[in-house]
Amino acid sequence: MSTTDNSILGLKMPSDPRWVDLASISLEEILTDHAFCEQKAATQCISLIQRYPDRVELVNALSPIVTEEWGHFRMVWAEMKKRGYSLGKQRKDDYVNLLLQNEPKNIPGTDKLLHKLMICALIEARSCERFRLLSENLEEEALRKFYYKFMVSEAGHYRLFIDLAEQYYTKEQVRQAWQQWLDIETTILQQLAPRGDRMH
Repeated sequence: MSTTDNSILGLKMPSDPRWVDLASISLEEILTDHAFCEQKAATQCISLIQRYPDRVELVNALSPIVTEEWGHFRMVWAEMKKRGYSLGKQRKDDYVNLLLQNEPKNIPGTDKLLHKLMICALIEARSCERFRLLSENLEEEALRKFYYKFMVSEAGHYRLFIDLAEQYYTKEQVRQAWQQWLDIETTILQQLAPRGDRMH
């Protein structure tokens, strides 16, 4: 088993096994969605830096991630152009939108950052798991290698957001918040049918 299996990532629920089969027959759709996911990841890091400019550790940690995520977009876009695919319009991400709907509203401002970091960590962990499935199950060897690189990168990003949270909150606070978000994600995944045209 890969070192990025669910036990290492801490995810409570594996992806529906049908997802990777659906994705493998919708490569243009999955690559397009992946490209937009990388754009959104870069934008989210920029948003956190803009919202918390006084958190020096956060600014230092996320500044290079912005560059890396945009580089990932360029990699996916290059792969799409090589295959003659077009980018098309951005798609709605039900998974991420449902996560954001569960973000606590009536909490002290100092606690909001914890939940934002947990959401980011969760998205990266789930993306890592999906990339692992693609790297292990796609028929085309070049694409398996392509997605293996993304899997390794996302595992590092997941860990970075957890570590960043532990710089501002106690390990117990982070552990409790992480478990809370894992429960929320499990409920969300049970609501969503697997779609081969979406990364999440």
